[in-house]
Amino acid sequence: MSGALALGAPMLGAAPVVGEGQVDRGVRPPARGAAGGVMPDTWQISQRVESLLEEITQRGCMFFWEQGDPNTGLVRDRAPMQGASQSRTASIAATGFGLSALCIAAHRKYLPQADVEKRVENCLNFMLDKARNVYGFYFHFLDMQTGDRLFNCELSSIDTVLLMCGVLLCRTYFNNPKIEALANRMYRRMDWNWMLNGGKTPSMGWFPSKGFIPSRWDTYAEMMNMYLIAIGSPSFPLPPASWDELKRPEVDFGGVDYISGAPPIFVHQYSHAWCDFRGLRDKHANYFVNSIAATRAHQLFCLTLGARFPWINQDLWGITASDSRTGYRVWGGPPESGRIDGTLVPCATAGSLVFLPAECSHVLMSMRDRFGDKVYGRYGFVDAFLPHVNWFSPDVIGIDQGISVLMAENLRTGFVWQEFMKNKEIRHAMDLCDFHPDPGARAPV
Repeated sequence: MSGALALGAPMLGAAPVVGEGQVDRGVRPPARGAAGGVMPDTWQISQRVESLLEEITQRGCMFFWEQGDPNTGLVRDRAPMQGASQSRTASIAATGFGLSALCIAAHRKYLPQADVEKRVENCLNFMLDKARNVYGFYFHFLDMQTGDRLFNCELSSIDTVLLMCGVLLCRTYFNNPKIEALANRMYRRMDWNWMLNGGKTPSMGWFPSKGFIPSRWDTYAEMMNMYLIAIGSPSFPLPPASWDELKRPEVDFGGVDYISGAPPIFVHQYSHAWCDFRGLRDKHANYFVNSIAATRAHQLFCLTLGARFPWINQDLWGITASDSRTGYRVWGGPPESGRIDGTLVPCATAGSLVFLPAECSHVLMSMRDRFGDKVYGRYGFVDAFLPHVNWFSPDVIGIDQGISVLMAENLRTGFVWQEFMKNKEIRHAMDLCDFHPDPGARAPV
């Protein structure tokens, strides 16, 4: 049926789905550069893991298609794991992940490309002409039908950037002059001079009633793409020197050294979903190898929690911002942050698939094998679960589905990296920030 995503993913253990025009690769794509640091060249995706990654990708793309408004393209912030939702709360970050997932859906022929391009055109037109913005930046949560601001939320610099990552991916992937023109207009009107608010680093956001948020994006976290998009801006660029204004605190956990400004593991994942940092470094770090180290440290941290929560072990680990039995929580580590209660979060390991592929895919397989349809439904993994009390989140969350889908695809083919890096502004910004090959890099053991 035109416009409907057919769910044909296999049961685990069956042969992987291979669509028209696809190749059953069996092995991961080669790392870029000698230092790539993605996964060892000898590591191969087993047939069973390939089947799971195909399911994660296909079911995640279904979420973004079904939970996106056909007229506005805005994507619900969350939805029940089995589908139907009446919520009109959209997230601009989920919409950015959703635009990216639609590129994957078209590429893999899950959906007719003409239908996908129409949805993307509708979204970009709506964001330009209907959704409220200030100097090209958008409010965190919008009514998915009207584009009105919800919950008196902030105008968010980071969430606008996640939206733009999806927009720029669509610009390069689709050979569509309308999409290219709309994406250019959205990019050009982002006024980074305004978002600086007189400082050297961007503000985290702005409220109509209170003005700019005092906190700034001045410490290493998930905002690397923000700086690259801003420095590469064709209209209101940040000075390249702003890249060096970022603080890069060093952490040592269990003998693993890495840069980290906040405990949740997602801060080491989001930028890497789009930008290909493999085999490159600036004068400060190799950020891909840094995220490998951060994931290794997070694994070790989770294993130390096993004394308090015996179900956490080599087969089951991973904690990041997620649902809990008592609401949404920003938790993680190291160091331990939030009131951790043993809740496991599938996207914590799914989002690090490209960093520790064997370990992370093993955890996802274990979750699926052990808990079956309690943890896995129409859109893939539930957002979080606490096994010893038999609690499984009834929902999936857009940004968590998004990082899972993009990283699964990058592990298998590198598709998102390849397309996003065609954006000349991103490449130019990396040049201005003195990124260069790093052939001697070694990932932590």
